[in-house]
Amino acid sequence: MPTFDLIVRGGIIVDGSGSEPFTGDVAVHDGQIVAVGRVGGEGKRELDADGLLVTPGFVDIHTHYDGQALWSERLSPSSWHGVTTAIMGNCGVGFAPCRPTDRNMLVELMEGVEDIPGAVLSEGLDWRWETFPQYLDALEERPHDIDFAAQIPHGALRVYAMGSRGARREPATAPDCALMAQVAREAISAGALGFSTSRTLNHRTSTGDPTPTLTAAEDELLAIALALRDAGTGVLQVVSDFRDADVEFAMLRRIVERSRRPLSLSLVQSHRQPEAYRHLLELIRAANTAGLPIKAQVCGRGVGIVLGLDTSLNPFSDRPLFRELSKLPPSDRISRLREASIRAKLFERTHAPRGFAKTVLHNWDNLFPMAETPDYEPRREDSVGALARAQGRDPRDVALDCMLDRGGEGLLYAPILNYAGGCFDPLLEMLRHPDSIPGLGDGGAHVGMISDGSFPTHLLTHWTRDRSRGERLAIPWVVRAQSARTAQAVGLEDRGVLAPGYRADLNLIDYAGLRLCAPRVVADLPAGGRRLLQRAEGYTATVVAGEITYENGEPTGALPGKLVRGPKPPPERRQGA
Repeated sequence: MPTFDLIVRGGIIVDGSGSEPFTGDVAVHDGQIVAVGRVGGEGKRELDADGLLVTPGFVDIHTHYDGQALWSERLSPSSWHGVTTAIMGNCGVGFAPCRPTDRNMLVELMEGVEDIPGAVLSEGLDWRWETFPQYLDALEERPHDIDFAAQIPHGALRVYAMGSRGARREPATAPDCALMAQVAREAISAGALGFSTSRTLNHRTSTGDPTPTLTAAEDELLAIALALRDAGTGVLQVVSDFRDADVEFAMLRRIVERSRRPLSLSLVQSHRQPEAYRHLLELIRAANTAGLPIKAQVCGRGVGIVLGLDTSLNPFSDRPLFRELSKLPPSDRISRLREASIRAKLFERTHAPRGFAKTVLHNWDNLFPMAETPDYEPRREDSVGALARAQGRDPRDVALDCMLDRGGEGLLYAPILNYAGGCFDPLLEMLRHPDSIPGLGDGGAHVGMISDGSFPTHLLTHWTRDRSRGERLAIPWVVRAQSARTAQAVGLEDRGVLAPGYRADLNLIDYAGLRLCAPRVVADLPAGGRRLLQRAEGYTATVVAGEITYENGEPTGALPGKLVRGPKPPPERRQGA
């Protein structure tokens, strides 16, 4: 009789602790790791991991699968990139709690903030819930390829408590705050992992209105945070512009001080204030030195938009001629766009680009062709503008030719955050900071312009192996950062480490062959909606709760993933209870 359900044999084990890799086996039984090292006995299934990295499953703490988890068993693209647990409900947006009269408002908010088409959400959501506990029950009905957990979003909570006054950003009264606190406490008790809010002007509804939570006062945020304190659990997640960093951070620090709940905030390098991130890191360090659990969520690469013939935007998407050509079958459209007369008409303009079109879509020196294996740390001499000057051509010509490449699937990349100096040295500083953790991949969101759910793969390939323009990071450091450290940051301490008693979430990785593919536009959403998806090569197998879910990038049919309700203690605490 087999001794174990699964044995991974002879792999290079990177266990998530930060320790040096070692060669050994991993044995699994009943969804848990039971032995690591040299394992005797037999498994019902055995995987030969000779020459492969064996890592914990990655824990992505910043996704937006709030809708997708309801209509799909597969939380792609995250599940293609070694992620075995995803946390959604970030940035204060989501679909519960919600009264029937407010459904359209929450759809418009998600559509505007996270670029998920309203038609997709309208068809994909069946609204079998009103309260947050009912929403969790609805999520739990469908099996999934990975585990996931939800946070209660401030936008939905505020509108639920205040109705149209909440949407209009009116100040919350004491009864409003009390009701929000009560509903938040009920959500945490039902299994919400935390609470999220947004305080950035970049977050607007599809009709252009600011997010309902933009100007929420300290007493409102504190009331909700104290509800988490009273519940004895729950994390806080915040995205903010930090227009007055000292004042804004001081408020967040007071909230953490009073509630004692861990808080993470989004941290990026602004191209307008490229040094401002350092001051926030100093404030975060001072808070942690004082014993306050505040962390920065940082990216592993630039935050940028992807431009192509079928994406939401490109340098010509505002032109009536391009919109007409977009109605043609792809082969006909490509043929027409190669015609000199069509291109001349397409390039005609009655006025110079302004605003976003000028700073991003027509900023030729910050637009980069994406190769089949994308380079996210490109040199300025590889930009569309530099190529056009070197070839003596119009940059619009070069940009259009790039998008016509690969049968019309060619793409351009425009980094808009984290790339002010044209290299990743500031990112290295952010990643290495003791109070930062990887995040902000936004899997499930920004489906028409951004493809960052691949961050976990990029962290491994670029930062440990491929980077040629500066220092690299060690493999154990990166694995620990996006498994054990992210899991601990949200209270899921039963995963992220390859050791006995931990959850059997693993990746077998062909490190030498690991690579990111270029994003593709795929029409696989409800209502025929399209999204950018980015695959990876080199994941030999992914294991969730002891079951093999993917082999060589293809699904096995196993769907062991579940909704995770509330925090999970580490094995030693469970055993000692």
